[in-house]
Amino acid sequence: MPPRRYVVDTNLYIDAIRTESGSEELGAFLAAFTPAVHMSAVVVQELLAGARGTAAARLESALVAPFERRGRVLTPSYDAWKEASRVLAQLVVPSAWRSVTRSFVNDVLLAMSCREAGAVLVTRNLSDCERIAKVKPFDFVAPWPRS
Repeated sequence: MPPRRYVVDTNLYIDAIRTESGSEELGAFLAAFTPAVHMSAVVVQELLAGARGTAAARLESALVAPFERRGRVLTPSYDAWKEASRVLAQLVVPSAWRSVTRSFVNDVLLAMSCREAGAVLVTRNLSDCERIAKVKPFDFVAPWPRS
């Protein structure tokens, strides 16, 4: 059985950027699990879309670039995109599409790409993950896993 791979969700990186406790928690996790941690292209998009100017440049060089250099970026495949569409079709009634957030659409795509890669999503967003997993099971855990 291959070793577990982990993907850290956007919400945890944002916590690490904004709070000292979040930074310490992420740092401890990365210190223990770095070889198993991958960055999701979905997370990169969410992080960089919310950053501007020098903050965006720092974020890209300090956080994203190390994953890129090591070839540890998970990018959703065409099949993951299709599966995400199927999951969304089951979770959202057509009349409710206007109320679906981009964040939720990204969560479904992130979940399907983690599923495809055999990676465990580390997230605080357990309610959305539970909702998605009822339609298409995937592995996710609350912060911070021990093994």
